[in-house]
Amino acid sequence: MDIGFGEIVLILGLALILLGPKKLPKAARSWSRMIHKLKRDIDSALDDK
Repeated sequence: MDIGFGEIVLILGLALILLGPKKLPKAARSWSRMIHKLKRDIDSALDDK
C-alpha cells in the first residue's frame, strides 16, 4: 500500500472537518489502540502455529 503525502493530508483534513478539533485527538488515540491490539493479536495467532 503506497500512500503519498497529499493523501495523508486529505485524510487528516477530512478527519478534522468531520470530528472537529476537540474530538480528533481522542479518536486518534482510540484508533491507535485498536490497531496496536489488532497487530498484537495477529502476531500472537501467527506465533501459536
